[in-house]
Amino acid sequence: MYPLLRPLLFRLNPERAHALTLFALRLAGTVPLLNWTLRKMYATPEKPVDAFGLRFKNPVGLAAGYDKDGVAVAGLAALGFGHVEVGTVTPLAQDGNPKPRIFRLVEDEAVINRMGFPGRGADFVRRRIKPVDDVNLFQRLLGILPNRQPTIFGVNLGKNKSTPNEEAVLDYVSLIQDFAPFADYLTINISSPNTVGLRQLQGRDALEGLLGQVHAQRVMEQEKLQKRVPVLVKLAPDLTEAELDDAIDVILRTKMDGIIVTNTTLARDGLKSTHQRESGGLSGKPLTFKSEAVLRQTVKRVNGEIPIVSAGGIMNPDDAKRRLDDGAALVQVYTGLIYRGPALVKDIVKAL
Repeated sequence: MYPLLRPLLFRLNPERAHALTLFALRLAGTVPLLNWTLRKMYATPEKPVDAFGLRFKNPVGLAAGYDKDGVAVAGLAALGFGHVEVGTVTPLAQDGNPKPRIFRLVEDEAVINRMGFPGRGADFVRRRIKPVDDVNLFQRLLGILPNRQPTIFGVNLGKNKSTPNEEAVLDYVSLIQDFAPFADYLTINISSPNTVGLRQLQGRDALEGLLGQVHAQRVMEQEKLQKRVPVLVKLAPDLTEAELDDAIDVILRTKMDGIIVTNTTLARDGLKSTHQRESGGLSGKPLTFKSEAVLRQTVKRVNGEIPIVSAGGIMNPDDAKRRLDDGAALVQVYTGLIYRGPALVKDIVKAL
């Protein structure tokens, strides 16, 4: 079906097309018959993976950025994902960067985005991801499903644009307090290229100060909630080898539970599209080689101490299998869905 729909979607402005598909998935998440239909169409075989103290039904997840406000988790879960990561969520609502801010590079099977963490803020997202059993009587009578479904569910956390880097820890700590009760895991996003200065937090000294306090807050939440709260850190693909080694060293010493590599890149090597000069983060096929190289370096440096999630440039089952063979515990897709459609998840799992 998607090969028929894709030309129609690609005629639309990319952000409008995304809003349309997200609305359809939101609807599918709340209407039982639609949800059941999607689950039947995109059912994946069970290929469980244990990581971060959690059991994933399969190793394929949805990367952050697709559902920024957590409005379509149930619909997305019906596509067969082993986990869904929403966000990036910031403490306060913000508009993000001016439009246009998403560009399809069709010739390159890529996307450039400079969204800048637009979203409705932590309070809105927290209301959207209420537990499955937290459904009011009116919803029960109408047969409306809650937004959450039984799937591993992560929340990607970021600072507000207006928050200076020296105060960024306050944003991350407040978000941990907000989402530790509801999320299966949390991701500290310090690697988006679209918030000015954010990537500076990946430097050794800044990262050590940030993650030290993140860990302390996580320990307090675990004691209060009497449950494990895994915290992952998402890194950029544009770090030098020395910078990546420094970041990994800090992540291990501050007792983080995992690493996601990689976010989007600022590089523009070998692109054909007329949009190649647009500013922002590049994702999709051109990121494949760089993301794989960062994964291999990360696997070597981590040496099995914590699990690694590979993201960036996973466009087909072979790409995903290669990441898992190179040592990733899990993979995440996003741009591959734009070019291949939702069947990509099922195709990957079946090929493993």
